[in-house]
Amino acid sequence: MPHHTTALRLVAPVAVLALSLTACGGGDDDADAKSPATEKAKVSPPPEPTSGGAMKAGESATGKVEEDPGKVTYEILAQKVDVGTEAEAAKAVSEPDKVKGKVLATAYLKYTHQSGPALTDGADVHDGTTVFADGQRGTVLIGASEDAAGCEDPYDVDSWQQGESHVFCETYVIPANAKNVEVHWSEEDGEPYIWKFPNA
Repeated sequence: MPHHTTALRLVAPVAVLALSLTACGGGDDDADAKSPATEKAKVSPPPEPTSGGAMKAGESATGKVEEDPGKVTYEILAQKVDVGTEAEAAKAVSEPDKVKGKVLATAYLKYTHQSGPALTDGADVHDGTTVFADGQRGTVLIGASEDAAGCEDPYDVDSWQQGESHVFCETYVIPANAKNVEVHWSEEDGEPYIWKFPNA
């Protein structure tokens, strides 16, 4: 089995947008006043959430990605996270000292092409994926997912039609003692969808 020299790329944590958005309508002092506008607002359906939020196990999200041929709508499902051992992490990197007390967490995500143009030269949908452990973003490990069983290389996808699915994986370095692992996926500049997996 050929050995890949895998570089450990440190990625600065992305600034998390403050969740200070309030629901549309309401909060005014005169909200108690009985006016036709207030009555009407009570029977209107609430606005649909744009994106993001906590997902249940097995629940899929829907998101749009600007791919080379145009905008594609995907169904995204975080299937599982495989967490390795400290010894496996040490073997996977060129400088084992940098991963002391850490393990590799490989997230498996299934993407289904729902609408938009067919893809003929790879996909970028996986770029929206990150892995967190106990609320802290892990460090991405480039190239480690390519050899994982059941994972496909998004750059090898040369014909992806509507209705077809592919499983892409992302491997991150996380603390060995993390209690929970979260898989985040978001549209560009969107709030993330979050799937939680216990680190047993």
